[in-house]
This record gives sequence, structure tokens and C-alpha cells, in this order.
Amino acid sequence: MEVTFHGVRGAIPAPGPETVRYGGNTSCVSLRSSLGQLLILDSGTGIIALGKALLQTEFGKGKGHAAILLSHAHWDHIQGFPFFAPIFILGNRFAVFGPARSSSMLEGMLEGQVNPHFSPLYTMKNLGASFDLLPMHGDPEDKPLWWEQVAISARQNPHGKVTCMAYRVEEHGCSVVYAPDAGYPPGGPSEKVIDLYRGADLLIHDATYTPEDRAQRLARGYSSFADAALAATRAQVRRLALFHYDQDYTDDQVDECWRRCRVLLDEIGGRNIELIAAREGLTVKL
Repeated sequence: MEVTFHGVRGAIPAPGPETVRYGGNTSCVSLRSSLGQLLILDSGTGIIALGKALLQTEFGKGKGHAAILLSHAHWDHIQGFPFFAPIFILGNRFAVFGPARSSSMLEGMLEGQVNPHFSPLYTMKNLGASFDLLPMHGDPEDKPLWWEQVAISARQNPHGKVTCMAYRVEEHGCSVVYAPDAGYPPGGPSEKVIDLYRGADLLIHDATYTPEDRAQRLARGYSSFADAALAATRAQVRRLALFHYDQDYTDDQVDECWRRCRVLLDEIGGRNIELIAAREGLTVKL
């Protein structure tokens, strides 16, 4: 699998001279399976540039097929959807996985982004692409759902007053876990969530804050880089990618978060975990 980061910021986009190295777009990550299937994790503003690039492929001819995995409906994870160019082209097909109890609830989440209050599209029925809506419950007893030859599992993490879906994507023994917006209780993630993370080749984890900032903003429901390090060590993952940086953190501050996280991993038994600071345009080959 190949994993590419298209947006790594949380809450709101953060353009400007102090965010050029890591990028200012909000959450979007793409995965390419060994057979070339495309999976897109969240549709923050990072999906816009991805969409433009995809127009140079089969998606520009109306022959594209991809899966979109939505973690939740907060704007920084879905606000790029109405500007994702391939959805306007007749013939493209998308399987959309998301946190809902029914396909109609998932449809409502997407319709909210093209609502006439926010968009001239008015309704998804005016889009050219077709959509297969696949609700994910995130219950521990749920079996993985299969898309093409890829297995997709999910668990719910606390995120303030709501929850956020974490996903595990597996193909031929290779696994990627995507865990944004994780506001764990004091004891850290539950064992059921750790089971989702366990042994992953790559854990992409919320690292919005430093531990000091998180202590002042617990109600917002995000992790610090220390929470990410502790979860990665408990789950014995191979690689940890810090992700979803606070919109006010400069590139230099993100550098310092990576440095402190590396020291912490070494101290708590995670010396063998490769630590990555996600940035726009970075591709990780697994």
C-alpha cells in the first residue's frame, strides 16, 4: 500500500508563511492498494487538490472508482467534499463509508454539504457521479466490511460530546489505521480500540496538541502527541504518523512536537516505532 497525505491540519485551514512545510489544508489522506484501488480517508480541504490530480487519470474520463471513508461530520473532515472535482463527472463511482446507523443518515451527512445555504448544487442528485452509501456502526463485534479486495474495520473514539470513527484498512497482511480526533479519557483508549490499532504497519493518529495545551482544552476532545505515543506503544505498531495539528501551530512548533514525541517513545518502550510527522505531499510506502 501507498499512503499519501493531502491535508494534516485540524479545525480550520491554516494557510500562511508559517505553515508552508507541513501545509495548511484540513484532513485528507489517500491509500493505494497493491492492485491500485483508491481509498480516501476524510474529505477536508486537502481533497480539493487530490481531486484536481485525479482528473488526469480515469476519473477525468468518468471511469473512476474509489472508496471514501468519513470519520465524522465536523467541517474540517468534510468541507472539501463539494469541491472534489471527480464527483461532478458522469460515470465516476464512489463507495462512501461513514459513521451512521443507516444509509439515509449517511446521505443526510453528505446532503448537508451541498445544502442551498452553503452550495449552489442544492442536492447530491445534481452531481454526475454515483454513490453507494455504506454505514459503519463501529461496534466491536462487527465483522470487517470488504470493498474490492480490501477489508475495512471501524471503532468509535470519544471526541468531546460526540464520537469519531477510527478505521483499519487491511490488504494482504498490510494494515493502516486512521485515528483522527481522539479525545481519550484519562486511562487512554479502550482495549477494544487498541485491538483495532494493534500491530498496524502505520497508525495515523490525532496529535492536535502538546500535553500542556491539551490539559487546558480537554472539552474539545483531541489528543496530544503524548496520547498518540502511548496508544502506539500499547498497540505495538510499526510506524506512527502524527497528524491533525492545531491550526495555530507553526511549522517550527510541529517540529518540536515530533522531537518531544520521539524522546517520549524511546522512554516508554517505543524505541522501535518509526515516527513520522505527516505533511502535505508526503507518501509512505508500506
